[in-house]
Amino acid sequence: MSDDLILGRKDQHLDVVLSGGGRHALASGFDDWRFVHEALPDLDHAKIDLGADFLGRRLQAPLLISAMTGGPARAEAINARLAEAAQHLGIALAVGSQRAAIEGGATGGLDRSLRDRAPDTPILANIGAAQLTRGFGLDQARRALDMIGADALVVHLNPLQEACQPEGDRDWWGVGAALQALIRDLDAPVIVKETGAGISAVTAQRLIAMGAAGIDVAGAGGANWGLIEGERATDPADKVHAAAFAAWGIPTARAIAEARNALPEALIIGSGGVRDGVDAAKAVRLGADVVGMASGVIQAATVSTEAVVAHFQVVIRQLRTVCFCTDAANLGALKRAPLLAAR
Repeated sequence: MSDDLILGRKDQHLDVVLSGGGRHALASGFDDWRFVHEALPDLDHAKIDLGADFLGRRLQAPLLISAMTGGPARAEAINARLAEAAQHLGIALAVGSQRAAIEGGATGGLDRSLRDRAPDTPILANIGAAQLTRGFGLDQARRALDMIGADALVVHLNPLQEACQPEGDRDWWGVGAALQALIRDLDAPVIVKETGAGISAVTAQRLIAMGAAGIDVAGAGGANWGLIEGERATDPADKVHAAAFAAWGIPTARAIAEARNALPEALIIGSGGVRDGVDAAKAVRLGADVVGMASGVIQAATVSTEAVVAHFQVVIRQLRTVCFCTDAANLGALKRAPLLAAR
């Protein structure tokens, strides 16, 4: 596939997301849960510890920026702002797909300047699982890591998106075996994530058994990449096909809880429709070690680094207030806070 086609497609993806399109018909599931309010907390709000260990680094809050970027013209500025904000806030950063940068050299800011902007930040590189049987392998994975000085590699699973994408990669025969071989041979941690349809407990167990360092469940409730592909399609049949999957997937809250129940010791990232710090707190309580946010921050990233920082400062304040109102002095205590079904 030509670089121009890939980059043009990514710009179209960003346009759809920024316009508010491609949203899941399924809710994330966080509204199904309520914390039990503690009216007499024995805490100083300012001294609550939101710190979390992640990939050998200490985060100031258990948050991960899950980037969505377009073609190089916009992506370079967006990636720079996200990296600067992550460094300022002490949170983690996962970049968007590096396929175009690896195949054609159009980096869109996905180069060593990213690490220069965020020297203390856990940075996650990104390639697609579908490409592992189409010429991508160990060498390309190492290039993805090296070009941005990443701490780990994310391999994303997106079968629904590929099935709905007019030019999608629909032959996944052998992708699982190729992924297992990559995890085995790559001298860096590999985290496997979905892209908005969720990872079941059974698949999460399979991936950890392959040797994955962690799972990002990336459940339903946020961006629906099947619908996004339907919106950019020009063939009416493609649009009708994609529309049927508006409510496809595993809601994020359920995916987190079921993955944690199946894998008590595994690294689990919860993402997909996380709207604010209250949702993030619920994700932590349900079993996430780190919480990813993507579409909610991309609008701020088109404006400035300061806008991204301001967005996450509110999220962090909300998360801290949940801890305060559940008498949780740290994330360990938050994981034990009473949580009730809303209905």
